[in-house]
Amino acid sequence: MSETRDKIRFAAMRLFAQKGYGSTSVADILQAAGVNAGSLYYLYPGKQDVLLDVLDTYLAGIHPMLLAPAWAEISDPVERVFALLRRYRSALESTDCTYGCPIGSIALELHEPDPPVRERLAANFDAWVAAIEQCFVDAGDRLPSDLDRRALAVFALTTMEGGVMLSRTHRTLDDFDTAVAMLRSHVDLLLARA
Repeated sequence: MSETRDKIRFAAMRLFAQKGYGSTSVADILQAAGVNAGSLYYLYPGKQDVLLDVLDTYLAGIHPMLLAPAWAEISDPVERVFALLRRYRSALESTDCTYGCPIGSIALELHEPDPPVRERLAANFDAWVAAIEQCFVDAGDRLPSDLDRRALAVFALTTMEGGVMLSRTHRTLDDFDTAVAMLRSHVDLLLARA
């Protein structure tokens, strides 16, 4: 059954990213996964349960699938933040600015998600913020001692999400690049102040 679960989960991940959660039907998932309805409903009571599994998969994959590849061979903790942002930029560039952060897209689409969905979305965002906060913590005294490093990590997340959203809307990297450049300028000022 784990192979069937994987087929359903990964088909749903692709479809939710391409079409959105609301526009993806159970029939779409079944067709993309190549499984029958009985198999899906044996594993998942409904479509929201598939979404919860997808969100859990993203959360489990944040380090091996997102952070580790972005940070390979980069030891400077501040540069790791910008390496991660470059990874998002590359995703935008390779898709002609149609890429959307899957967590951000689902969060925007579901105006008032059920508590379990909202909790999983929050956990994904919190894990991203915690990873970036740790980069700023690891920067040590290179940054001002009174700096709220979590707040700076939240600023980095909103820079990325906002930049992705504007780039998708305008189909250009200009806004993403502008947002990241402003974050870089702010971080450079903090480094100079320390």
